[in-house]
Amino acid sequence: MDKYVNYITILPEAILSLVAFVLMLVDAYTSGQKRRLYAWISLGGFIAAGAAIGWIAVLLATNATAVPASTYMGMLVSDPFRLAFSTIALVVSTLTALAAVAWLDEDSLPAGEFYSLLMFATVGMLLMASAGDLVMIFLGLEILSIATYVLAGYRRRDLRSNEAGLKYYILGSFATAFLLYGMALTYGATRSTNLEAIRVAITSGKVDWSWLLLVGGGMMLVGLCFKISAAPFHVWTPDVYEGAPSVVTGWMSTGPKAAAFAAFLKIYIAVFAVGAPIMGLAGATQKALTIIAITTMIVGNTIAMVQDNVKRMLAYSSIAHAGYALVGVIANDWRSVAFYMLCYGVMNVGAFAVVAAIGKRYDRETMVEDYRGLAWDSPVLSLTFAIFMFSLAGFPMTAGFMGKFLVFKGAWEKGLSMLVIFAVLNSAISVYYYFRPIMTMYFSASADGDRKRTVLGAAAVAALAISVAGVFYLGMLPDGVLKFFALSSK
Repeated sequence: MDKYVNYITILPEAILSLVAFVLMLVDAYTSGQKRRLYAWISLGGFIAAGAAIGWIAVLLATNATAVPASTYMGMLVSDPFRLAFSTIALVVSTLTALAAVAWLDEDSLPAGEFYSLLMFATVGMLLMASAGDLVMIFLGLEILSIATYVLAGYRRRDLRSNEAGLKYYILGSFATAFLLYGMALTYGATRSTNLEAIRVAITSGKVDWSWLLLVGGGMMLVGLCFKISAAPFHVWTPDVYEGAPSVVTGWMSTGPKAAAFAAFLKIYIAVFAVGAPIMGLAGATQKALTIIAITTMIVGNTIAMVQDNVKRMLAYSSIAHAGYALVGVIANDWRSVAFYMLCYGVMNVGAFAVVAAIGKRYDRETMVEDYRGLAWDSPVLSLTFAIFMFSLAGFPMTAGFMGKFLVFKGAWEKGLSMLVIFAVLNSAISVYYYFRPIMTMYFSASADGDRKRTVLGAAAVAALAISVAGVFYLGMLPDGVLKFFALSSK
């Protein structure tokens, strides 16, 4: 096994890359006619990659020495952190692949290209989760970002989708430049791009140019805050989320955001380590992130309250949830952040899958008023959407409640009591706008008496069923997932 250990550690990413190339070949030779086949091939790829992650997990659990801590000269790291965020990426992408089947058919969009892009984007997410070096983080981020730019504008004949893709590309490139320049300055200060070497250099005080590290750290902070939609770097989020296809928006708001938080945590632990004796770097960073987290929660929740478009409401909700997850980052508790992102991924992908089903072709019906009386026209779909809204609001017995509880608990134990109180109050405020579509569905007469009942395909039903099951499983029986996230950790 020692001979093949490097191949084992890169196996999940290799499988997804290979399947993505197979999809492109199948698409070329079938002239785009085998739409269902592309979905099945991609699902097989995600399952195989998940099996590879499971194999690595078993090796770590049974014999920690079977898989080295780092491979490829420290570029990839195999640890519980990687397993947790890789699992999130695969779960979110799998649900998206299922939810996209009906949408691609209804909008008559090329399916082969979509699934290939989705798989390459997932490769980028996995690389960010396993990265042990700034170069690998950047490589994973670029693979993810380029695919995401295209997916945001995937409706090529829809001006709103074109605008979303263009805005995300321009602003995303600008933020990436900040991140890359910050990485370059950090390398200049510490003489290494390896995260562990950077951490050792900072904590031991072996940094020749402290001001260079401060500037580099600040620039990386700006780039990362953009990627997670933290205020005041959130301005792209509502327009891009509204213009992108609903299924893509559900994926963008969960998978790439979880990967961005993985990179954020890795860099935070390495560069902004607690007790770093570099001109008060750790304390200054914690204060800055506290202000950003509070601002993010306020902006997300208050502006979401006045939105009449469900997609924009969920976009500002996504901003608020980034603020909640930042509480876990500030507390330096990556497990609670990982669990929170898994919970958020399951419920938000499900919510946007419902929005896509209700919105119909080209997302025409996404206003709150379009949901009037939906409970009587599509009772099961309405109940499903209500469950996701309850979970996003953080009601007990749902994934949203358990995710917030673990993040806030970890922060409280680290002495961040005022930040936790503020986060809880903001979470209470969010109940208003999450209940608004529920009230409209159940307590308002239908605006269109001749509305046809929404009929879902088998794949969409499977995606929603898995999402609902995940909401209640993570909300009531989280121990299994938490133990998996803590696998082989000391």
